[in-house]
Amino acid sequence: MSTYKLHYFNGRGRAEVSRLIFAAAGQKFEDIRYESSQWPSHKSEMPLGQMPVLEFDGIKLPQSLSIARFLAKQFNLAGKDNLEQAKVDTVVDTMVDGMAKFGPIRREVDEVKRQADMQKFLVDELPKHMQNLEILANAYSNGGLFFVGNHLTWCDLFVYDMLENILHVDSSFLSRYSWLQRNRQEVEQQPNIAAYLKSRSQTSF
Repeated sequence: MSTYKLHYFNGRGRAEVSRLIFAAAGQKFEDIRYESSQWPSHKSEMPLGQMPVLEFDGIKLPQSLSIARFLAKQFNLAGKDNLEQAKVDTVVDTMVDGMAKFGPIRREVDEVKRQADMQKFLVDELPKHMQNLEILANAYSNGGLFFVGNHLTWCDLFVYDMLENILHVDSSFLSRYSWLQRNRQEVEQQPNIAAYLKSRSQTSF
């Protein structure tokens, strides 16, 4: 039987989409979390000196999106055929574009600059990416509430996780995007996801 170990810090961050995929699939895995003080003594154990790292049957795989794609294929959450997989990847890449400026802003140490840059991001940058996601949903969802093919794929989980970070900053922004709001509700109502969200460790990010 294959074994899965996911190495990351004690937070959601770049590992959370993989945890959501495990949850959706009902797949057990070892969720190995390191405190910041522990990381230096483990860094050399990771292939690229960074996390997350998935350990699958003793093989260590770095890079968060590569891990997520691998797991999604393992558990039939990547799309039913090559075209669906391409659509799923398109949604993921669009969400990545939307979040490109968010991380650096969130890490800005100057409080005044961070608040000004975040407001500019929310008003000037984010809306076009949210509109792009709804355009893709209209094209790929087959009239349903999941992004691709009217069934859950990992892009729904990825968008869910990324939007959670934005909702932490502005809890009302999603009210302007009705399809994304309904998609988020649909993801949360999946029994395995609902159980995971209820029981997961409470961390800010």
